[in-house]
Amino acid sequence: MAPPWWEKVKNRIKKRRQTSILEPTSNPTSIPSRTTPSPTSSQPIAEPAPGTSSQLPASKLSLGADKDSQLPNPQERLWHEAYDDLEKNEPKVTQAFEKIIAAKLGQNEPSTQLDQAAEHVITASWKPTTVQMHKLVLDGLDRTEKTASVKQGLGNVLQAVQTARVLMNSAVQFVPQAAVAWAGVCLGLEVLSNPIAEDRENREGIIYVLSRMEWYWNLASLLLDENSNEQSFAGLRSQLEKNIRQVYEKLLSYQLKSICLYDRHWLATISRDALKVDGWADQLSKIKEVEAAVQRDMEQYNTEKATIWLGRLADTASAMEKSLQDIHLTIQNQALQQERRFQDDKDNQCLHDLFVTDPRKDKKRIEETKGGLLEGSYSWILEHDHFIRFRNDRQSRLLWIKGDPGKGKTMLLCGIIDKIEQNPSDLLSYFFCQATSNELDNAISVMRGLIYNLIDQDPSLIKHVRKKYDDKREKLFTGANVWYEIRDIATAIFEDPSLKDATIIIDALDECNTDRELLLDLIVNSSTVKWIISSRNWSDIEAKLNNAKQMDKLHLEINQDAVARAVNFYIEYKVDQLEKSKKYDEKTKDAVRHYLTSNADGTFLWVALVCHQLADQKVQKRHTIGTLRSFPPGLNALYKRMIEQISESKDAEVCREILALVSTVYQPVSVDELKGLVLSLKDLGQDEVQEIIASCGSFLTLREGSIFFVHQSAKDFLLENASDEILCSGIQHQHGEIFARSLDLLYNTLRRDIYDLRNPGFPVEKVKTPASDPLASIRYSCIFWVDHLQDSGVVTKAGMSKESEFTSSILKFLRNNYLQWLEALSLMRNIPEGVKAIEKLEKTLIETNSQELQSLVKDARRFILSQKGGIEVAPLQVYTSALIFSPTKSLIRRLFNREYPSWIKLAPKVEADWNACLQTLEGHTGSVWSVAFSADGRVASGSSDSTVKLWDAGSGSCLQTLEGHTGPVWSVAFSADGRVASGSYDDTVKLWDAGSGSCLQTLEGHTGSVYSVAFSADGRVASGSYDDAVKLWDAGSGSCLQTLEGHTGSVWSVAFSADGRVASGSSDRTVKLWDASSGVCLQTLDVNRIINYISFDPDNSSHLLTDADDIFLTSSLTDLMPSTRIALSNAYNQHRYSISANRVWIVQNGNNLIWLPPECRPVASRVAGSTIVIGSRSGRVLVIRLATAVGASPYDEFLSSSEAVHPAIF
Repeated sequence: MAPPWWEKVKNRIKKRRQTSILEPTSNPTSIPSRTTPSPTSSQPIAEPAPGTSSQLPASKLSLGADKDSQLPNPQERLWHEAYDDLEKNEPKVTQAFEKIIAAKLGQNEPSTQLDQAAEHVITASWKPTTVQMHKLVLDGLDRTEKTASVKQGLGNVLQAVQTARVLMNSAVQFVPQAAVAWAGVCLGLEVLSNPIAEDRENREGIIYVLSRMEWYWNLASLLLDENSNEQSFAGLRSQLEKNIRQVYEKLLSYQLKSICLYDRHWLATISRDALKVDGWADQLSKIKEVEAAVQRDMEQYNTEKATIWLGRLADTASAMEKSLQDIHLTIQNQALQQERRFQDDKDNQCLHDLFVTDPRKDKKRIEETKGGLLEGSYSWILEHDHFIRFRNDRQSRLLWIKGDPGKGKTMLLCGIIDKIEQNPSDLLSYFFCQATSNELDNAISVMRGLIYNLIDQDPSLIKHVRKKYDDKREKLFTGANVWYEIRDIATAIFEDPSLKDATIIIDALDECNTDRELLLDLIVNSSTVKWIISSRNWSDIEAKLNNAKQMDKLHLEINQDAVARAVNFYIEYKVDQLEKSKKYDEKTKDAVRHYLTSNADGTFLWVALVCHQLADQKVQKRHTIGTLRSFPPGLNALYKRMIEQISESKDAEVCREILALVSTVYQPVSVDELKGLVLSLKDLGQDEVQEIIASCGSFLTLREGSIFFVHQSAKDFLLENASDEILCSGIQHQHGEIFARSLDLLYNTLRRDIYDLRNPGFPVEKVKTPASDPLASIRYSCIFWVDHLQDSGVVTKAGMSKESEFTSSILKFLRNNYLQWLEALSLMRNIPEGVKAIEKLEKTLIETNSQELQSLVKDARRFILSQKGGIEVAPLQVYTSALIFSPTKSLIRRLFNREYPSWIKLAPKVEADWNACLQTLEGHTGSVWSVAFSADGRVASGSSDSTVKLWDAGSGSCLQTLEGHTGPVWSVAFSADGRVASGSYDDTVKLWDAGSGSCLQTLEGHTGSVYSVAFSADGRVASGSYDDAVKLWDAGSGSCLQTLEGHTGSVWSVAFSADGRVASGSSDRTVKLWDASSGVCLQTLDVNRIINYISFDPDNSSHLLTDADDIFLTSSLTDLMPSTRIALSNAYNQHRYSISANRVWIVQNGNNLIWLPPECRPVASRVAGSTIVIGSRSGRVLVIRLATAVGASPYDEFLSSSEAVHPAIF
């Protein structure tokens, strides 16, 4: 009876044979062997790995292909190489095997083919395939199975005998005779058991060999891929291949010997097994030893291969990292380029808003106006000792060129500019002041022009402007404190390392009429750049410049000879021009030259004016000498002669009107504006008006459509020396005339939608001035009509005869044209000037007898202050949003009820009268936690955006943004001298200069947020903090004077009294009074609530004012009920009306329709068809119903819907 394990082996062998040997021959996968087939041989069979092939015919064993054919895979090559090695090492075994193969072929072929096959086997290097080998082994096992079964039975019997043998050995060891006999028996048992053991060893071994053959076949395929190009593994792979071939050889040897064993006669087999000739156990042991070597080599090979591959992976990863870095760099560069484009756009917008004039174009204009820059008229100054020292001495910081009017200072500076610009490495900026132009006669414009010029040359300098501009945008350049902003920017630019030894040139400083002293202070205190200044010999300028260090003065009067030579050169140039244009003969030319040289007195302007008169077409050549002698020497004498000539002309009256007006206006007027303001020019054409302007002697010049004085000295002469001829009734009368004419112009010109925009939300930035501008003649009047009224002196305490006339005209204008005037101001981008004008008007009319006018002007002021935001962004909002959201009793709203939009079917409910809100100040990007007023009407606000902003309470413009805190600003306060204190979440108090915006001190010492700050009359600072303490500080030194401890909760409010006490309110629900000098707590008041604000009554230091109730130091407190606010649910809109994303506009079909004032902007909103419901942060609910859209839901249906108003608390 065979053991159970043998049955399992048999079943496995049978199954393998069924699945791998007995498959049909269709669709074989042919893998050629190494030999050439016989012509009569059968179709080659497939050669898959043992145990996996399904293509071998059951009836045939085939020879392979030509031995020179290239084998397709490494395992077949190793198989044949192993067979070759076996032929060399064990030839008897291979020969015996080949005979068996020949015999097997002979059983299936005809006799002739058998002979051919046998011959081939004997003579050719034939090799068996793995499939052939596999079949032969399994066939042998089948054929010997019965014998093996018998042997297994005998083995079981011998196993029992062997058990008894142990007992017998013990029994006979003491009987020698029996021991000898028993030894013979044992030998016989050993000989008898060997065949049984050997057969078992073989059959068990062959099963192991077949399974390992399959394993190594597949292993070779994985490890020894011949298609691999990896040269770095060649040595290891060669060694591994050698060892695998040895395994193949051992496995092949075992199989061949087993096949030979199975083919022998059973007696021969038993005899060999009895003597253990084959030694199957030893062979299997040697196989396992070779396998162990392969295992070791395979581990080393894989380790080395893994190491190399890991290295390559690392290299690949590095390469990928570099590629990713390149990609990242590319993306970064693209982002930088995009950011650069974005920043370029911001820079361009910043430059656009900074721009007031381009000094380079001003220089070109001046040179062309004066007939060109002549080198001979300025070259002398380039060789002057003062100029050479200024250029070469780095310690020389200021060169002041001074002289009387007409001495050629401007042209000297033009020549100096050209000289310096010849060296590209020298950075230069310059500005030409002109009193005849509002854009060129003030310190702010001077610095803006200089900064603009510098940035144009070195764009990196714009960062100094952007630091302030990014927060305020164009408002940076407006308001009361613009100078301080510009000064700080200029100082930062001047201190930039790239600007080392730059030269700044300012011409005609005397013509800087506004803030000249501030500009002089900047010049004197700036030590990092070099300055060249020109001006008249004015004492106030000299007093300031004398404070400068290392200043050189170049007096033109002292250098009279050099100036005279320059003037003579200029005379030669002008006479040559006259000779060509007037065809002078030599005699006339010499006479003109001589007269000019004798009377010029070193004054370029005198020469220019005289030559201008001689060049007039009306002056005939024969009259040249006579006309020339009519011009007296000296500027004033010449101006007087020009006035006489005007008086003698036929246009004398109109010329006087023109000169009077041009002498009085606040900025140069255009020809269109002149025609509107001078009645006698009303019906004349442009050419005629220009001809009359030319008749005004040489006082005026026409440039780019506007009228200017040829020189500031000409205007000075008219006002100081010719006022009797030009301003017969006085300058106040002239102001009154301009005021009256301006109002008349506005009344007759202004109309609704003057630019025909039509769309109520048409944005002002998209407005283009029409070719025929209806505002051309009234632009000046729109801005300055109130200024002329103010300077006319008509409305005074005493009153004048014209007061009633002016009052009537103002009333008429406001009643009929006020909204149209605001529209025009918006189109001109000048709403801020309108605010100033109405405020001036209100102040001017304080003493008037007309209460009606005062009330109307007051209402007009409230109207523009509250509605200017919408009007500024869209001019036609003055007829929509401004009227819709004004109080119902507003005088302006009532007067212009005719303009109220007819498409508003249900108006929002608004206040009946103007509330206490005068301005809504917008600019913070976070909540505003504290505000304070200064004595001069400024407002400070502290916000969670970590900034403090200073505002002009009148205009609502932002004056300063104070940056430096690193957390929300909880409290702000003004001192009596204009400083600002701020307390912040960052545990610090900062002191600021309200004028410049610079931080003066940072007071550190609190260990928690500073919730409250206050100034004392003598300049000390008190601060209350989350750390439960009050600190008193010296505002000058920044040192802490006292720490007042006693509260058991955060200190929310502090205040100083006039007598030096300090009050503090805390979250511990007490108010404490302290002695500010000693730090002693004088009194503790249990108020039973938190006091967020506290101050002393300035008239009664025993009276505390708080946000809850007044506290009299002996009275009790009463609670106040907190207010409740209501808002609405989120908006949802399915119709054509909507709220804009920024909540600023009501929109119709994507177009802005109604601008929402800040206090009316929705926290939540609802739009249903033509009905809009807005819940504002103030708690107000506004309902607006517009013209019904097609398909819109009725308002009643909207209110009754389930998605109607939901109350909420804010």
